[in-house]
Amino acid sequence: MIARTAPPSTHQRSQGAAHVTLLPGPNGGRLDRRHQAGSAKAFVHPGQPGPEIVLLNTSGGLTGGDRLSYRIDLAPGCRATGTTQTAERAYRSATGAAEVTVHHAVGAGGHLDWLPQETILFEGSHLARETGIDLAADASCLLLEAVVLGRAAMGETLARVTLKDTRRIHRAGRPVLVEPLHLGSAALTAGPAILNGARAFATLALVSRGSEDAIGPVRAALDEPGVSGGASGFDGKLVIRLMAADGWPLRRQIMRLLHILRPGPLPRVWQIQERRQ
Repeated sequence: MIARTAPPSTHQRSQGAAHVTLLPGPNGGRLDRRHQAGSAKAFVHPGQPGPEIVLLNTSGGLTGGDRLSYRIDLAPGCRATGTTQTAERAYRSATGAAEVTVHHAVGAGGHLDWLPQETILFEGSHLARETGIDLAADASCLLLEAVVLGRAAMGETLARVTLKDTRRIHRAGRPVLVEPLHLGSAALTAGPAILNGARAFATLALVSRGSEDAIGPVRAALDEPGVSGGASGFDGKLVIRLMAADGWPLRRQIMRLLHILRPGPLPRVWQIQERRQ
């Protein structure tokens, strides 16, 4: 009798890509192209001050070996908001990093609000994400990235995590914001120079002519209980840093700041999540 060795088990990996292009039209722009493949989906809804592009990962979360790609292209003069239907979740990884690539382009005179909902990291997660926004010389954008280190309401405390999160904004081919972040397990217990015990953090960046003029109202609004923050503005760029003990106070602070930094209501999916709290 010949003993047979079972082949090593392999896990199915999630792959997804979604790409939306808007051309000039009424109310900020009109849909020209929508491509979606695998676990990534894209929906375009009317909104104020322009269309809302909602991106969705139907796999329910990310783990090692998963690949996800989002792209929004705005033709000259278009204005739109890009967001995600819900929080993205990065789960325990045993096979390397989950990779997410976000690349948007904004044509002359256009504006993009890139406002994804928070990313929640679970114990043992490994996420590598690249976010890039290419602006024409007179285009503008508002970028948000928020990260939650486990769910406090569920009693989750992280001891092992890896996050490589790079954000780049270029205007007319020249970098105006480059932020590489590498967060490892040691940062979870590091002192004031890093997280100082915070379980959630976020960055908002407004790149637009005169954006530094909002520094006064923004600083006045940085008073949400349980959230610490700071803001700086110069040369057409306003950057806000936030840290909090939990994800929900952080979200409340972000929503208040968005009302200052952009016209019109919050994205529709943000309003739905707000009502559920």
